[in-house]
Amino acid sequence: MKSISGIAVLAGIVLASQACGSSTLVQLPPRIDLTQHEILGVIEFTSSAKGSLAPYTTRTFIEEMRADQGMIRVVELGPQEALLESLGLTRLDRAAFLAIAEEHGLTTIVTGELEVSGVRPNISIRPNLSGISAAADVDADLGVRMIEAASGASIWSRSADGTHRVGHVNVLGGNFDFDAEDPEEAYGELVRALVQSVTTDFKARYERRRN
Repeated sequence: MKSISGIAVLAGIVLASQACGSSTLVQLPPRIDLTQHEILGVIEFTSSAKGSLAPYTTRTFIEEMRADQGMIRVVELGPQEALLESLGLTRLDRAAFLAIAEEHGLTTIVTGELEVSGVRPNISIRPNLSGISAAADVDADLGVRMIEAASGASIWSRSADGTHRVGHVNVLGGNFDFDAEDPEEAYGELVRALVQSVTTDFKARYERRRN
């Protein structure tokens, strides 16, 4: 009986390995084809944090958004406040989207907001008491929308949140400034995690299929 049982187990292992070997990993296209939404304009993301965190997140988002999309046309529109001021506007509403699209020849506009809260710093005092430098654990939430310029309607949105350690946090007068000479080193991990989560619809997918 033991020998028969052993043979049965061995046969099961062989069959399982054959089943695994008969499948193929297939690449599927992104769920959203951005060529259908050209020309895209990206407004620099807003943020509750001061410093270069928001513009760095915007640049990283654009890179990840385009990674699996081939050649798509993207116009970087700069900070929201300056963009609205250049058009004589004060609010980012339907009228503003229409005006921005007309000014820059856009079909779709992307906006994003990065909220940072729950900053828990590990503080160290700089020489000569010139300031305080800190690493910190922060709670962050990134929300991104795609707006159809012709109607001002939201046609896609995605958000992601998480808690991460960031470096080069400046603390002056009780205010936190997420600025750094090397953003990649300071908060690259935080930004990559959030951006990768919100750009999944623009990325190629992989699925294992049986032959």
